[in-house]
Amino acid sequence: MQRVLIFGATSSIATEVAQIHAQRGDRIHLVGRNKEKLAVAAQRCGVSHVTTQTADFADLDGNEAVVENAILALEGVDTVLIAHGDLGDQLASERSFAHANHTLVSNFTSVVSLLIPIANYLEGLRGGRIGVITSVAGDRGRPRNYTYGAAKGALNIYLQGLRTRLYAARVSVTTLKLGPVDTPMTRDHRKHALFGKAAHVARDIVAAMDAKTAEAYVPSFWGAIMPVVKNTPEILFQRLTFLSGR
Repeated sequence: MQRVLIFGATSSIATEVAQIHAQRGDRIHLVGRNKEKLAVAAQRCGVSHVTTQTADFADLDGNEAVVENAILALEGVDTVLIAHGDLGDQLASERSFAHANHTLVSNFTSVVSLLIPIANYLEGLRGGRIGVITSVAGDRGRPRNYTYGAAKGALNIYLQGLRTRLYAARVSVTTLKLGPVDTPMTRDHRKHALFGKAAHVARDIVAAMDAKTAEAYVPSFWGAIMPVVKNTPEILFQRLTFLSGR
């Protein structure tokens, strides 16, 4: 039985991941902002041992205590998934630093404030798994979401360094680069064939973490698409409106 800790546990994807671990008989601790949504997520896990905890991840100075309390509730931890984030409003972030900063804190700084105590704890144990949901948006800046993409790109770099640091301690760090997923967070986005489904994405996340994969594109077909997006020369990229447009 694994002791599984999930931050941002009320998202559709995280809830699906929790259900997979519940079916395995794992012990699960769910952390999120909304008490009522946490209760629903816990109920969906069925009879598995599930506990919950409310937290505001934007309270950066309080996140070390959030992690400590979560580990106490689980009586230790083996697997951690950080799933919280916010797409933000790109146009607003171009006009207001407050909006830009909200996006950066939600998707980068707050994650780092959780990762520091988590990494230190697992490094001391000499084992464990960490998975962090990032985005394909972090692979290249595009006008439609470059503030969000910059936060995710910074997180990707941070995870690369963390993964190498923790290698000797036998702690795996999996960067989960998600493409767009059909969830409430993308309800205002026009859907197309490349949108993933939460249940399928959750299975891919668990499989990647089980395999201790370093970086996983989810769904996997993004692993073929993103090298093209990343490596297209900028002068050409700017002329391809399907890539560079709003």
